[in-house]
Amino acid sequence: MDLSDANLQLLSGFLKKTLDPDPVVRRPAEKFLESVEASQNYPLLLLTLVEKSPDTVMKVCASVTFKNYIKRNWRIIEDEPNKICEADRVAIKANIVNLMLSSPEQIQKQLSDAISIIGHEDFPQKWPHLLTEMINRFQTGDFHVINGVLRTAHSLFKRYRHEFKSNELWTEIKLVLDTFAEPLTVLFKTTIELCRTHAKDVNALKVLFSSLVLIAKLFYSLNFQDLPEFFEDNMETWMTNFHSLLTLDNKLLQTDDEEEAGLLELLKSQICDNAALYAQKYDEEFQPYLPQFVTAIWNLLVTTGQEVKYDLLVSNAIQFLASVCERPHYKHLFEDQNTLTSICEKVIVPNMEFRAADEEAFEDNSEEYIRRDVEGSDIDTRRRAACDLVRGLCKYFEGPVTAIFSGYVNSMLDQYAKNPSVNWKHKDAAIYLVTSLASKAQTQKHGITQANELVNLTDFFINHILSDLKSPNLNEFPVLKADAIKYVMIFRSQLPKEQLLVSLPMLINYLQAESIVVHTYAAHALERIFTMRGPDNATLICSAELAPMVELLLTNLFKALTLPGSSENEYVMKAIMRSFSLLQEAVVPYVPTLITQLTQKLLLVSKNPSKPHFNHYLFESLCLSVRITCKANPTTVRSFEEALFPVFTEILQNDVQEFLPYVFQVMSLLLEIHTADISPSYMALFPHLLQPLLWERVGNIPPLVRLLQAFLEKGANTIATAAPDKIPGLLGVFQKLIASKANDHQGFYLLNSVIEHMPPEIMHQYKKQIFIVLFQRLQNSKTTKFVKSFLVFVNLYGVKYGAIALQEIFDSIQPKMFGMVLEKIVVPEVQKVSGQIEKKICAVGITKILTECPYVCQGVPSMISTSLNAEALQYLQSYLQAASVQLV
Repeated sequence: MDLSDANLQLLSGFLKKTLDPDPVVRRPAEKFLESVEASQNYPLLLLTLVEKSPDTVMKVCASVTFKNYIKRNWRIIEDEPNKICEADRVAIKANIVNLMLSSPEQIQKQLSDAISIIGHEDFPQKWPHLLTEMINRFQTGDFHVINGVLRTAHSLFKRYRHEFKSNELWTEIKLVLDTFAEPLTVLFKTTIELCRTHAKDVNALKVLFSSLVLIAKLFYSLNFQDLPEFFEDNMETWMTNFHSLLTLDNKLLQTDDEEEAGLLELLKSQICDNAALYAQKYDEEFQPYLPQFVTAIWNLLVTTGQEVKYDLLVSNAIQFLASVCERPHYKHLFEDQNTLTSICEKVIVPNMEFRAADEEAFEDNSEEYIRRDVEGSDIDTRRRAACDLVRGLCKYFEGPVTAIFSGYVNSMLDQYAKNPSVNWKHKDAAIYLVTSLASKAQTQKHGITQANELVNLTDFFINHILSDLKSPNLNEFPVLKADAIKYVMIFRSQLPKEQLLVSLPMLINYLQAESIVVHTYAAHALERIFTMRGPDNATLICSAELAPMVELLLTNLFKALTLPGSSENEYVMKAIMRSFSLLQEAVVPYVPTLITQLTQKLLLVSKNPSKPHFNHYLFESLCLSVRITCKANPTTVRSFEEALFPVFTEILQNDVQEFLPYVFQVMSLLLEIHTADISPSYMALFPHLLQPLLWERVGNIPPLVRLLQAFLEKGANTIATAAPDKIPGLLGVFQKLIASKANDHQGFYLLNSVIEHMPPEIMHQYKKQIFIVLFQRLQNSKTTKFVKSFLVFVNLYGVKYGAIALQEIFDSIQPKMFGMVLEKIVVPEVQKVSGQIEKKICAVGITKILTECPYVCQGVPSMISTSLNAEALQYLQSYLQAASVQLV
């Protein structure tokens, strides 16, 4: 695409259409943009629109499109074509920093993210001047520009917080520190001074405090891996200023908004994080500063209100205390009984209370509430921080803390008992306290795996949880119902099996609860219980124990998907999938009805796929329905095809990219179950599976290969007679896959199926070229994975066509090549082949070589001396013996 006004106009028109809510307008525009992505100058046209378009919406749209384009295409994958030409890469890196710094904040953020993606791949080797270019902008004094630099640096360096240590990473961090640490420190001090100078100018303070927030975040990233020498030498500067900022209270920076944190809260939150990092990792160096931070953060906690805007600040402040109390060096700070009581009374208990904001989230934003509460994304919530502090205190003071909390729990439960309708929040807090106190170790798979021995979980379940579960009114006190279900869910490994069996009918009933949180927790609890394993590694709850409840379970699960707000509830769909898996044959009588509901749901979500987890479990449930039913009666596969094919056709015609891999997988499953020849409906699809566009999408490759294997297994003869012109296309797919280090094993899967099933007379004209392609790859780009797959293929070829045919094809490429391949590749590498079937193929193939090849059988001296020595022969025989014994 030329950098012309006509192309800018064209691109602008299609970008505008991608914002249209009507898929009929939007999807063709998305397809067009996808088709021109590989064109030279395409990213430069986008940047030109960002810079020069008079329409602000168009600028933002172009910047987002550019960022996503960079995210998809910038990384160069070995053996894959370079999706962005070198000239465009150079031009982007030459212009993007200037453009980002001169753009409005909304666009600046998008371009900053794009720079960090490019930097992740190219910095520092391919973009050595990036840091210098950014640091030079500190001298401008323009804090719009400075904040742009800081925001980009934060995007670039925040990966240091989670990357594993390596020489390459440390080399990069050292370069960054040598270049960036001193200018950042100078900027930090300058910005603090400017804050004092402009202490009464609210607009100036907002800009300056935005800078301080970013500087504090950069401090955290640059100090995360290890304590840099520069920051250790300048700790006084940083810690003294951090402490003064932590105790600062400027009325001009306070906000009236009760929900969104202001700049002062964000800065103090990050400083708490920074102090916690030093307390955890560099406690010896940080020790002189610790007491003043403990005092400041304690005062912060006891003076900060319950408003939502302070949640991040309070949770980070509590996390600081939690990190301190876990360190043996600071144990003495918490030994006094009065200190422990004060922490429990003034910090932990108040921050475990169920606030009005929590109640509002429970009712109106249930998806986010569930994500925080169940999935562990509540890392920045008061409750999670308070829970972590309880665990930290219990590390050294389990007895005293348990005793203090027991009093609080009993008091709260007494308050609830006096007036449940008014005091239900007291019981909620009591349950949360017990949960926090009892939980010493937890995993996603097993729930609580190690519990506080001083807390009797079964007694608490019987006395306080069971009554809520048994309540006949499913919709009364929904928060307490959710608490009770969650208690069963997280302590499932600690409760006796009989209590779990008692809970199952009640959990099934709660699938009908009106509250989204309650019926979602019920589904999640059932799914987690169904995965539990007993001592014999069988499922703890067996199909027979569930038999009396099967109909109600399936009915209520599918009813839950019709409740408001849960039409695409991933927890419910996952519970359906797990129920099918556990019940197996017991589900067969219900499948005809259920498959209709599943296909209707699939048709609905395919219009606008938005919940990837829900979609995944939906397809898993469909696959389980097919497997379980067809295992009992293979002829039912036709019924599944009749039900699913209309939906699949619509998905394929509309090119719903998210669903195509799933569709190919389900179709391959259906085809594999067939006992008769391949049907015309499948054959009509076959040519479309060879279209290059489908193979460009990485996610399509494994399911497409499996589907083509199923076609070859069931219909090789049909393909050979009805569509012989498609065989070159099939081998073209193999050639594309075999050229890629990432996908060469998939190419071998396909090739092995071709050799195994395709009639020999059809393949005769292609055999030599196949081996030439393989030898070229072997010569140019040999990897262990490729060699292992190559050996399996060679031996499979020998099994299928005989050892003499194998020798002939090798020697037709180059005289005496067969012996050389045996000696240089087969003998030294065959022991690396893994997998029972693969080893068996190699064992049978080597047997054929040893027993059928005249040279090997007769031991002709010239052959042994020039191609295959006696030692190699002996090794082949020993491998054969070992493999055979192992396989028997």
